[in-house]
Order: sequence, then C-alpha cells, then structure tokens
Amino acid sequence: MTQADAARTEDGDLLPRVADVFRKLALNEQWKAQIPTDPVLGPLVWRAARRYVAGETASEALTRIAEINRDGHRATVDFMGESCHDAERAGSEADAFVALSKSLAAAGHDCSVSLDLSHIGLAIDPALALRHARRLAEATVAAGQEMMISMEGSDRADAVLDVHGALCEQFDHVGVTILARLHRTADDLPVLLSRPGRIRLVKGAFLEPETIAFPRGSRELRDAYLRCAGALLDSDHLCSFATHDWDLLGELDRMLTGRPRTGVVPWEFETLLGLGPGRLAVMRAKGHPTREYVVFGTEWWLYVCNRIAEEPERLFRAVADAAGD
Repeated sequence: MTQADAARTEDGDLLPRVADVFRKLALNEQWKAQIPTDPVLGPLVWRAARRYVAGETASEALTRIAEINRDGHRATVDFMGESCHDAERAGSEADAFVALSKSLAAAGHDCSVSLDLSHIGLAIDPALALRHARRLAEATVAAGQEMMISMEGSDRADAVLDVHGALCEQFDHVGVTILARLHRTADDLPVLLSRPGRIRLVKGAFLEPETIAFPRGSRELRDAYLRCAGALLDSDHLCSFATHDWDLLGELDRMLTGRPRTGVVPWEFETLLGLGPGRLAVMRAKGHPTREYVVFGTEWWLYVCNRIAEEPERLFRAVADAAGD
C-alpha cells in the first residue's frame, strides 16, 4: 500500500482536502513574498521548487530552454509574478518580458513567451495591462515568437479575454489559455475560435466553486476537456493540449489518428517543466509536435502550491526533495 493509498484508507477525503489547502496557500499574497525570502524556510522549500522551476533568473531559464530544444521539443517561458498591485513595478516587469523576448531571439531558441496579465497591471487597471501587453506583442512579433496569455481565476476571466480580444484586433500571434473546468468555457470557446492566435487548453488548477466549475478528477471534467479538444481539432485552429493525464493523452492520440502530420500541424502537446518529460517523449514518438512550459523567477511559492494542489501525492515528493533525498 502506498502512502497515498494509506491516506485514502484513513480518511477518504484527505487528499482533496490537502489539495484545497494548497490552493488556498496559492492565494496568500503575504506568503508569496515571505516564504522565498525567509532565511530558514526559503532554502528548504526551494529544494522542492527546483523540480518545477527552471531558476530564479532569465539566464537559468534560457539554459533550460536550450536543453528542451535539443531534445526536440518547443518551449514556452513564463516569468512568474502574478497579481502585481504596483503600477511602477508592473511597468518594470513588462520591460523584463520585452528583454526576455529579445534574449530568446538572440539565442535562436524555439520558444514562445507567456505571461499572466495581472503581472503587468491587470489587477490595477485593465487599460494599463493592455498598454504593456501591446509592447510585448510588438516585441514578440518582431522576434517571430508566439505570445501566450495565461488564464487566471474566474474573477479575472472577462478582463483577460477582453485584453486578448483587443490585442487580436492588431496582432495574429497572441494566444490565450482556456480552462476546461469552467462552465463558461463552452460559451467562450466559439468566440475565441473566431480570433487568431493559439488556444491553449488546460484543465484548470484554481480554487473555484462547483457552481461555476466541474469538480477536479470528475468524469464531467474529462468530458468537458475532450469536448473542447474536439472543437479545436474540428476547427483546425492553432491549439495546445496542455495535460499530464495519461488517459486524456491516449484519447487525444486516438482522436488524431489519420490526421496529416506534415506541413503546419495546428496542434501540439504540452507539459509543465518537471511534470511530464516522459509524456512528451511518448507523444513526440507518435509524431506529434511537443512543447515544455518553463517558469522562472523569485515568486515561485504560489506556483509550487498549485502544482501540489493538482496532485496532492506530489507533497510526498516535495518533502523528499526538501530533505535532499
């Protein structure tokens, strides 16, 4: 019996409760700043974070991206720092994204740039986020890179999609992420299919009430993900299937049987750094384009909490990593 099995035997809902705890921790703005800088906890937790985070600097991220490209995968890079509430800092963070785009171009990496709009002003004023996002869109289009916008919590979904829509009036390389968990995605997807730019499909890791979102691990969520995937494939729209779920990967592969895989293939399979290298290798061997999502920066605490919340069993691995085992 594994530790996870024992946890289920002792308390049938323990793991879902652990997941909810980590989702709540991921929303704690105070801990976001305190944990990484704490002289005792910071180095300890960083040992666990390194499994999922390329490093704290852009240079470290570029090194990891080069390795991913050498393995035959595309990459996406994200400089972490969502929910910025300082306008001056939002501007300097936007500068960092522009510099990152230029560094990627100079290195010749096959890599797109992804960001949370709340990192560059959405939590302050959507108009501010749009101004900064346009600057990054201009830099990435000049560099021949895709730009991806992450979806945030449901309370920000309208603002995120509004900024994305405004960018799509001027650019055709700006993609967006959609959450299969949210009931609203069934209505959002047809609108997004009328816009250019890649659509990245994920399950969704945020803490959301079941009145607006399918339960994690439910049959309803699996079916919702596959319905969205089918709509994307039927449209031939640029898309990315971002999942580590072997069941979904197998079903998607079956859905793609017989589709041509030469020329511009509109779909790709994507996993997060540290979570799915074996999955990427399998999908690439099946002839699918593949991508690995790389994050870096000093604000890694919330990101790691969300990764553990997705699969609470990862907590055991995190403890072992922190202990150096």
